[in-house]
Amino acid sequence: MKVPKLPSGSNKRRMPDAPTPEMLKKLKVDTTSPTVSDLPHAMVSNETTLTKSRSRAATVSDEVEDEDGTDGPSRDFAPGGDADYFAEEDDEGRFFGGGLTGEQKEILNIFDNANPEGSLDDIETLSPTGIRKLLLRFERAANKNQDQRSKYPDDPTKFIDSEADLDSAIKALLPLAQVPTVAYPELIRSGQIEKIVGLLSHENTDIALDVVELVHELTDEDVGLEGEEEGVDQDQREAALKSLVDALLEISILELLVDNMSRFNEKEEADRQGIFHVLGIFENIVGSDPDLAERLVLKTALLPWLLQRIQSKTHEENRSYAAELLSILLQTSRANRLEFGHKEGVDTLLKVVSQFRRRDPSDADEAEFMENTFDTLCSALGEPEIKALFLKSEGVDLMVLMMKEKMESRSRSIKTLDHALSGTAGTEACEVFVEALGLKHLFSAFMGKTSKKHKTPTAPASEDLMHVLGILSSLFSNIPSDSPARIRLLMKFVEGNYEKTDKLLDIRESAQTRLKVTDKEIEAEKAVADADDIENEEQDAWYLRRLEGGLYTLQTVDYILAWIVMEDDGILAHTKQMLNRRNKSWQDIISSLRIYRDNIAGDEAAPDGATQSSQREILQHLIDFLGGC
Repeated sequence: MKVPKLPSGSNKRRMPDAPTPEMLKKLKVDTTSPTVSDLPHAMVSNETTLTKSRSRAATVSDEVEDEDGTDGPSRDFAPGGDADYFAEEDDEGRFFGGGLTGEQKEILNIFDNANPEGSLDDIETLSPTGIRKLLLRFERAANKNQDQRSKYPDDPTKFIDSEADLDSAIKALLPLAQVPTVAYPELIRSGQIEKIVGLLSHENTDIALDVVELVHELTDEDVGLEGEEEGVDQDQREAALKSLVDALLEISILELLVDNMSRFNEKEEADRQGIFHVLGIFENIVGSDPDLAERLVLKTALLPWLLQRIQSKTHEENRSYAAELLSILLQTSRANRLEFGHKEGVDTLLKVVSQFRRRDPSDADEAEFMENTFDTLCSALGEPEIKALFLKSEGVDLMVLMMKEKMESRSRSIKTLDHALSGTAGTEACEVFVEALGLKHLFSAFMGKTSKKHKTPTAPASEDLMHVLGILSSLFSNIPSDSPARIRLLMKFVEGNYEKTDKLLDIRESAQTRLKVTDKEIEAEKAVADADDIENEEQDAWYLRRLEGGLYTLQTVDYILAWIVMEDDGILAHTKQMLNRRNKSWQDIISSLRIYRDNIAGDEAAPDGATQSSQREILQHLIDFLGGC
């Protein structure tokens, strides 16, 4: 028999306005409290009067004679039968009343007395004592529900009340996230963390969803900030969170959560929210320790679920979150990227991004989804094996088509090609790119040209321009000399009266101007610092700032310029003339290439194991040529 779902809107169960005597009997009210059937008689008796007590219960007192000589109050002694009409007044003698009859007030008293264990409101602060009370309440509720379910497995009416109590007890643990340094050690020490996680396999999905919500709240990276614990710093909060995550990992929280995802029906709002919380837990745990990303991908079935989820035809929040989590999991782990390739992740993502070839995202959320999907591809393309799969799946051809359409996905496709064509592993992809007529659309982006449909500014975005330059750099590095593809590439810089060569020089001048500003800032910092105290880390930090401040653009442009002037005499003569007009010389280009050479990483080997001229050797050859001009 299917268990009825528990209410999700409130922690308290809602009772009918007029409870039956049978319902009241179930509450096991103290025998000294009046029953519902007795209430009218207590109210009309001429020997009773209502006084306010601590529990608001009606009590019997001595007979009090009214001023008018009558023996006592009648049933209609006040407007509306309000028992407190004459008892509740302010300092000036004005009467208000509570708006409830005496019978209604006594019914409320019965319900108040029916909760002997108390509630969260009874706990003034989240102190160790209060936390232990919450955990004890949860343990009793869980044990009672388990006991009743085992005794009456086929009769939901026997255990539905205990299930509601369990639901309330789990929700009462949510505030523990406000005091992690106090609550988490107590939670771990009590052993209740195992019982909480064990409820993920509860027969009632609503209970499992409660646990998911609780774990999501407890593992949030901002735990403790809302509680404003006094005298507690961020390091202490992080230590408490780490201890909780470690305890959760010991009882296989990742595997249990992934296994439970199949139970949730995302057509239901509660289940859809539950999936969102599960994904949030994964992000929280990986955020606390990035190394756990490999365990999540390699030891669970999460990766296939994510790949399947992002293929949904309709876009909503969980689809977007799945794409974001997938991007996070592949950012730093080679093992995860290779597993992504084994699970046909490249084919899957290419199918997903292809839907944005001829249409733009419908809103900002779908635009973020598209960007996360492309970012996942870019992360994976850092591995030579993934580049081979990308080429095999005709990813290069698809990206060229997306560049041609000039939709919002154009920028993302250019970035993806930059990653796919880089390094010696991208040599074959470079040749395919030229064969697919990619040069035409690449230089259209390089020159800032847009389609007539899109009235956008002609200047390309700085990020797009950097990726275009990266693609050109890879093409010159990887395409064989004297090949048809290389000749076609070189001719692009000759056509149009060397307009693309002039564009390179314009970009170079702009980058050099930005770099001068950055260099002035660094020189000012060096002047203040003691030369003997400057460490290698500071030198590296300054170099990174220079790269971001224009040096990277300058080096890439000079690398391309060196190649084209070495391979074509016409470009050589034109470039020399343009440099002279700008009061520059070949030495300016040589200077930036030397910095590039001295700071470049080690040699790179081709995928097939054959050695290839290192990037450093290529740079030295270009420097030598320019030095002889």
